[in-house]
Amino acid sequence: MMKNKKDLSLADVRQEIDTIDSQFLELLKKRLLCAKKIGELKDQNNKAKWDPLRERQIFERLLAENNGAFPEEPLLSIFHEIITTCRLSQKKAEVAYLGPEATFSHLAGVKYFGHAATYLPMETIEDIFDEVERGRTLYGIVPVENSIEGAVTSTLDSFIKYNVKICGELNLGIIHNLVNKSGNMDDIKLVVSHPQPIAQCRQWLKKHLPTVAIQDVFSTSVAAKMAAEDPSVAAIASSLAITTYQLQTVVKGIEDYRGNTTRFLLIGKESPSRSGKDKTSLLVSLLDRPGALNDALSILAARSINLTRIESRPVKDEPGRYLFFIDMLGHLEDEVVRDGCEKLKEICSYFEWLGSYPRVGE
Repeated sequence: MMKNKKDLSLADVRQEIDTIDSQFLELLKKRLLCAKKIGELKDQNNKAKWDPLRERQIFERLLAENNGAFPEEPLLSIFHEIITTCRLSQKKAEVAYLGPEATFSHLAGVKYFGHAATYLPMETIEDIFDEVERGRTLYGIVPVENSIEGAVTSTLDSFIKYNVKICGELNLGIIHNLVNKSGNMDDIKLVVSHPQPIAQCRQWLKKHLPTVAIQDVFSTSVAAKMAAEDPSVAAIASSLAITTYQLQTVVKGIEDYRGNTTRFLLIGKESPSRSGKDKTSLLVSLLDRPGALNDALSILAARSINLTRIESRPVKDEPGRYLFFIDMLGHLEDEVVRDGCEKLKEICSYFEWLGSYPRVGE
C-alpha cells in the first residue's frame, strides 16, 4: 500500500530517488546500445557519424517537452554530455588542443565534446593544424578571437598554410580564478600565471594584493601546478585547473572586465552536413583594382547573406596583398549561399571554402 505523501519519511524519499537513478541508468545503457546500432547502420550506408540537424532537433524537442520544469541550461548540459558520449561510442574522438592540461583550450574541448573524448595537448596552434591535416587526430580545437584581445593571428595564418575544414564553433566565457592549496588569501606570497590573464586581472591584483609579487609563467596550467606544490603560491587559472590539480578557490572571477569571451573553432578533415542554423567561413584574396572589396560584399548583400565577421591578414612575402577571412550565416548546401560563393569565385584571385558548421548558441 502506497504511503500518503505527508507520511513519507526522509528515508522513503531517498529510496524513491535511488529507484529513479537506477531506472535512469538502465535507460542510459539502452540509449548507448541504440547509438552503437545507429553507428553500424551509418557505416553500412557510408554516412557521417555526426548529424548536427538531428542533434538540434533532439535539443529542441527536449526543451519543448520540459516546458520550463527543469532549468534549461543544466538540462542542455546534461543531454549534451549524454549525446556526445553516445556519438563517441560509434567512433572515439581524439582532440588536439593548445596545452598543457587544464588550459582554457582544454576546457573549450571538454565543453564541446564532453569527457568521453581523448584530449591531446600540443605545444603550438600550428601543431594542432598539422596533427589534423596529417590525420593523426580526428579534430583540433583552436582559439580564433577574443572579445578583448582581438584576432588570434597564429590561427588565421595556419588556415592559410594547412588543408583543414572548420567543423564547429564555441564561445567560452573566460573566468579567471585566484586559486591555491588552502583557499586562504593570507597564505599568498606569490601570484603566478600566463602573461595574458595577469594583464586582464592587473587592477584587481593591485587593489587586493598590492604587496604580493607577480610572476609570468608559460601557461595557466603551469601556474596551477606550481600552486599545488607550494602553499605560498597562488595561480590565476581556469575552473578545470582547480579540479585537475586539487586546488581551492580563493576568489572566483577576478578579471577586470566582465564579458571576456574567446571564440574557438573545431577543425577536422570534413565539415558536417546542414543543421538549418549554420555559419560558413571563407578565405579569399581580391583582384588589385579599385572597388574590389565593395564588389565582393555587394554580391553577398544582393542575396541577403548576413556577414558576421571579416578580418584581413597580409600575405607573407607579398607586400600589399591581403587575404580576407569572411564569416557569413548559412550553409554551403543552402542554394543562396552556394550561388553567392560561385559568384565570388569569379571576381577573386583566390577563393577557399573553409567550412560550413552549426553556429554557436543555436
